[in-house]
Amino acid sequence: MLEKAINGSKIYWGWIAFLLLLMSIGAACYWQQLSHGLTITGMSRDVTWGFYIAQFTFLVGVAASAVMLVIPKYLHNYQKFGKILILGEFNAVAMVILCLLFIVADLGSPQRLMNVLLHPTPNSVLFWDMVVLNGYLLINILVGWVTLEAERKQVAPPKWIKFFIYLSIPWAVSIHTVTAFLYCGLPGRGYWLTAVLAARFLASAFAAGPAFLILVTYIAKIFTGFDPGKGVLSTLGKTVVYAMCVNLFLLLCEVFTVFYSQIPSHMAHLQYLFVGYHGHGVLVPWMWSAMIMAVVGILILIVPKNREQDNLLIIGCLLIFIGAWIDKGLGMIGGGFVPNPLHEITEYVPSQLELGVSLGIYATGFLVLTILYKVAIGVKQEIE
Repeated sequence: MLEKAINGSKIYWGWIAFLLLLMSIGAACYWQQLSHGLTITGMSRDVTWGFYIAQFTFLVGVAASAVMLVIPKYLHNYQKFGKILILGEFNAVAMVILCLLFIVADLGSPQRLMNVLLHPTPNSVLFWDMVVLNGYLLINILVGWVTLEAERKQVAPPKWIKFFIYLSIPWAVSIHTVTAFLYCGLPGRGYWLTAVLAARFLASAFAAGPAFLILVTYIAKIFTGFDPGKGVLSTLGKTVVYAMCVNLFLLLCEVFTVFYSQIPSHMAHLQYLFVGYHGHGVLVPWMWSAMIMAVVGILILIVPKNREQDNLLIIGCLLIFIGAWIDKGLGMIGGGFVPNPLHEITEYVPSQLELGVSLGIYATGFLVLTILYKVAIGVKQEIE
């Protein structure tokens, strides 16, 4: 089936060339990091996790989008999702690869990754995060490829694959839950020290993941003529809007708990993010933009008629996706590390080289996603 990835239009090859160019830029920036270490980033003694880990945190949620298709189709026999299920699984593959690449970048030197394998530490949450991420990657590669091969041959998938399909449901929940435990297990960080952090992570994941899937499916429809089926994307839009409502509700619960109880170490982080703290507030406009985008996106998608209109569905999903990315891809790290436990301020802004490396990593992930989608859509159009 991979031969379908080497047959395409000029637009397809132009997009591939563009991604390769971005990957080259990222590689050049990464070479600087290998030469000079993590000093080329905006991280410091007080902010030891930066843009790399923030992107990993966000993309873990986007990777979980596949489960929002698997549950309706296999547990509730909602067959409409069958046509785009393979897109969700291949999307999960590309997003987990992105997560792993951002982790490698954050390690500074790639050979340090071998320490996790050669010297495993089961008492560390990081060890289990490695296990669930790689496990989820292998499960989605296996399920996606086997089911697509069966569809190409127009036969039923082998019965044994059902085990891995059902296994992917709790595994998808585990990847974001374990990631949340990385944060909420740190007692000196008030912004993360909350029992609802895992729930917030899952709610935002079930909003951002399907929103991204809807957007890339529309792009595929424009350039390939792929038809996901009537009402499929609008139905998936329900998941997006309700999950984002839950995410905002949990955030407001946290705000009430912190400010009603007047916990100084917890209040400081929210103040820094939304109003500034002791004259520092580089993330304030970003966080308010995220909240406004999330609310406007909800107001658009909460109306059933709006979800039936392609333009409004795209706008609503785009607003929610960007809002979730700002909240977790920028604010989650900044809000947790600033101010530090001594209430001192060391603001974090990613450096140009740091953003360059991230750009190259994103290009790599989108290259994988493009190739997988080219194969999947090519197979579906072949048998129609």
